[in-house]
Amino acid sequence: MRIAVLADIHGNVLALDAVLDDLERRGGADLIVNLGDCVSGPLWPRETMERLEALNLPTVRGNHDRRVAEDPAGADMWPSDRYARERLTAAQREALFALPLTLEIAPGVVVFHARPDHDEKYLADAIVDGQLVRAPVAAIKRRLKSLDPACRIALCGHSHRNELIRIPGGPVIFNPGSVGCPAYDDDTPPAHVSEQGSPYARYGIIELDEARRADRFEAIAVDYDHEAAAKQAEQAGRQEWAHALRTGFMKD
Repeated sequence: MRIAVLADIHGNVLALDAVLDDLERRGGADLIVNLGDCVSGPLWPRETMERLEALNLPTVRGNHDRRVAEDPAGADMWPSDRYARERLTAAQREALFALPLTLEIAPGVVVFHARPDHDEKYLADAIVDGQLVRAPVAAIKRRLKSLDPACRIALCGHSHRNELIRIPGGPVIFNPGSVGCPAYDDDTPPAHVSEQGSPYARYGIIELDEARRADRFEAIAVDYDHEAAAKQAEQAGRQEWAHALRTGFMKD
């Protein structure tokens, strides 16, 4: 079984299309799964949502999917969420909110956005000196307590950082990185940044053997017209997004 893993598209339909084209060139997949945070961002939320609706992928709800759908509209709403909310229909917002927190997409393969019991807390990351870094294994194991012990593979996004971690006595955790947002800052205390370090669109492919035990994980970075995405962010007045899309870093 071949599974393609997408996460954190954030309204970047150009990056999404590049990833889908690259996947097709590689022979496609038996299943494509979407780990959430579909549309939030100053890019193309409506177009991205329409593309995803047509694909009808198994999808879990990210924290920004929930916020776009549920947070009160107004000045206090995060700008990226407000931008997306204003461009989606009521039915599209309802569809985002109705997405499940977790899915089992194959025996022993569980997908979620951030943690199995929370859509906004990091699973494999800690914040050190304002940067996301890998958390201690003991902390990751504690954060997986709600996960079914039968889980062999856990697929997650949220941090926008590619990770592949085999937990001793537990599952393999795979984060493919972000399709459409290579860097971000979060001023929620403690304030921090996440930086992929390049502008490429990221996704992953997993190949399972006949016994559905993971035998291959592939993290893929795809070039696309990130300059067009950066210009779209600039038109929306989001210079920090434009810099991130061009470089994979946040400005100092």
